[in-house]
Amino acid sequence: MTEELVFYTNPMSRGRIARWMLEEIGQPYRTEYLTFGETMKAPKYLAVNPMGKVPAIRHGDTIVTECAAICAYLAETFPEKALAPRPEERARYYRWMFFAAGPLESAVTMKTLGFEIPKERLRMAGCGGFNDVMDTLEKAVSASTYIAGERFTAADVYVGSHIGWGIGFGGIERRQAFLDYVGRISQREAYKRANALDDEAVKTMQAA
Repeated sequence: MTEELVFYTNPMSRGRIARWMLEEIGQPYRTEYLTFGETMKAPKYLAVNPMGKVPAIRHGDTIVTECAAICAYLAETFPEKALAPRPEERARYYRWMFFAAGPLESAVTMKTLGFEIPKERLRMAGCGGFNDVMDTLEKAVSASTYIAGERFTAADVYVGSHIGWGIGFGGIERRQAFLDYVGRISQREAYKRANALDDEAVKTMQAA
């Protein structure tokens, strides 16, 4: 596909997840950096994402927002990179991709913000209790080398980013299974390139 690929991001955001995925697929892309509360909320970008949040990508006339959706879209749009699930991997791939987008992110966000769900109301919360989420995640990353099996997929980009980010900011416990999993996936060259690009972008934006 020859359509231009544009990446809207801020290097201090979840855009780092999409950046890693873009580096994994290895296709040329143009980056547009946005600032919080300023260009991110300007009419030009709101036409891309009415939420005024990053990341987002534009692929030709197609716009995709939400990190999990971006990872899944890129994996399926560029199948030659073998990052989409094989038939036998689909159940685990989608299960843990959506687990990270739903229960995991909700539980970690509430913990980070200091919210605690009363025990008598846990049934009302889709994520359940924080410890339940951590225990479930630990079993998931311990079951195989990668989240969907013995092969790296786009689900590892998404789930792994959440775990790495959570450990770094204290929202996820430093369990050995998490550290081992993040250690495996962070050895990928695309991960290193993505981090280097975003770290350099942080310096440039701070100096501006």
